[in-house]
Amino acid sequence: MIELDSKTNQTIGSEAYKRRLDLYNHALFFCPCLFFRFMFGYLTLVLVASLVILNTAVCSLLICVMALLKIVLPGQAAKAMATRWANGFMWLWATVNTYILNGFNRVEWQVEGLEGLKKDGWYLMISNHLSWSDIVVLCSVFKDRIPMPKFFLKQQLMYVPFVGLACWALDMPFMRRYSREYLIRYPEKRGQDLETTRRSCAKFKDTPTTVVNYVEGTRFTTEKQLRSKAGYQHLLMPKTGGIAYTLASMGDQFENIIDVTLAYPKNTDQPFKDMLMGRLTKIVVKVRVLPVDDNVRGDYFNDKPYKRQFQQWLGDIWQDKDEVLSQIHHKD
Repeated sequence: MIELDSKTNQTIGSEAYKRRLDLYNHALFFCPCLFFRFMFGYLTLVLVASLVILNTAVCSLLICVMALLKIVLPGQAAKAMATRWANGFMWLWATVNTYILNGFNRVEWQVEGLEGLKKDGWYLMISNHLSWSDIVVLCSVFKDRIPMPKFFLKQQLMYVPFVGLACWALDMPFMRRYSREYLIRYPEKRGQDLETTRRSCAKFKDTPTTVVNYVEGTRFTTEKQLRSKAGYQHLLMPKTGGIAYTLASMGDQFENIIDVTLAYPKNTDQPFKDMLMGRLTKIVVKVRVLPVDDNVRGDYFNDKPYKRQFQQWLGDIWQDKDEVLSQIHHKD
């Protein structure tokens, strides 16, 4: 046993007291700073969200007016003009959102591979899906380089105020997803998504269009990634059905396939919330322009060898994408 004399005890007690006093002083200084930073973040969220909602509401109403004009105006020329104006208001929505994003966030943009794209072409865009912010980012990056993107949307989004009505007015396809078990019980529902896709894509044949398909079918989360057991580190298993529907409807019209790899390497958990709170710091968008060749030309639904070939083609793209994402996150 080591015994300390009273002087040593006093020294140790004095040092402990000084340490506690230093911690207390630091707390007095830092706690208000942390509190104000916390409050400023949420005040920013309210302001940015309000601006985005206002922008969405105004542009959606203008787009819906154009949709009504398409219904009542006689002649294809007048209807085509209304369609161009509707796409123009979507461009305005994307432009205002870009100013909001850059105005409230100190974002470092890393964008690669946009060479050779044109505004009067037809494109199929495939991308990984991380967050609601993906739509804002994709529209911001591509709005001045290709026709405004048209997204395949879940049926439930039709009932979102402003957004659902505007997307309907822009002829975006709303997809009702059926489980395998549901289709076994109700086989008559099989093929309805293909018919919905064909009807929507038929409206795009007279106007240059970019059709966007999130191949994973849902937003990436770590929990979903672990459940999928697909072997990817940063992606979910790609679903071939959705892109096959689109190619079956418009494959001959697409000039290229745009493969987009999207990452928020410094805001991996909640990029959309961080964007609204002014905390988004880096966005990486890597683009590859792929040909529409024999890999994507065929009868996916009736030709089993072609179906396996198509799945292999998409699997190879997804493997390359996962490796690119690993490099991005390792670098940051």
